[in-house]
Amino acid sequence: MNRLFHFPLSPFCRKVRLTLAEKRIEVELVEERYWEQGHDLLRRNPAGKVPVLRLGERVLSESQAICEYLDETVPEPQLIPRDPMRRYEVRRLCAWFDDKFHHEVTTNLLYERLLKKVMKSGYPDGKAIREGANRIKYHLDYMAWLLDQRRWLAGDTMTLADFAAAAHLSCLDYASDVDWDRQVAVKDWYAKIKSRPCFRSLLADQVPGSPPAKHYSVLDF
Repeated sequence: MNRLFHFPLSPFCRKVRLTLAEKRIEVELVEERYWEQGHDLLRRNPAGKVPVLRLGERVLSESQAICEYLDETVPEPQLIPRDPMRRYEVRRLCAWFDDKFHHEVTTNLLYERLLKKVMKSGYPDGKAIREGANRIKYHLDYMAWLLDQRRWLAGDTMTLADFAAAAHLSCLDYASDVDWDRQVAVKDWYAKIKSRPCFRSLLADQVPGSPPAKHYSVLDF
């Protein structure tokens, strides 16, 4: 049995889940409380992080490396273009969301508002929340600028860059932390990707004690 050790509101796990579902690779989802640093997790991944994907005898870690492996071994549908310049743009945007967006927005909003409660690691930091709420405006505007020139974030076809962005935004949307009225182009893009079959399991996620926003699973939101 293929297994993905994950946490439901980890954007890195969600990026892998979207890739697996888009390529129709069936896996069993096993929730991992990674902050507890259990022996089993450290045995699977000494870095103590999720996601960890077990495919047969192979154990894979690090979301970007996992997604690129999946795209190379299961080439259809293609999520990373073969053209070097287009491939570069996909990787650049994946890094943008997994590094810059995560540091400036996801950590300040999702971690402070929701994950601290789940992890029982203290109270929300109001300054961090204000910083995240301010920085997300810049990122939504940048996405709108990209979409003004392209059908999808990295070009005219959907790629892993779209999954990386949607993974982060879907986590924030769980707690209603995205102002979808700020940029209509971004809302339309998200509605399009949210309607794909690969998104269904994400929209069914529930974190005990923290229900999602009412519009979270609504496709026509």
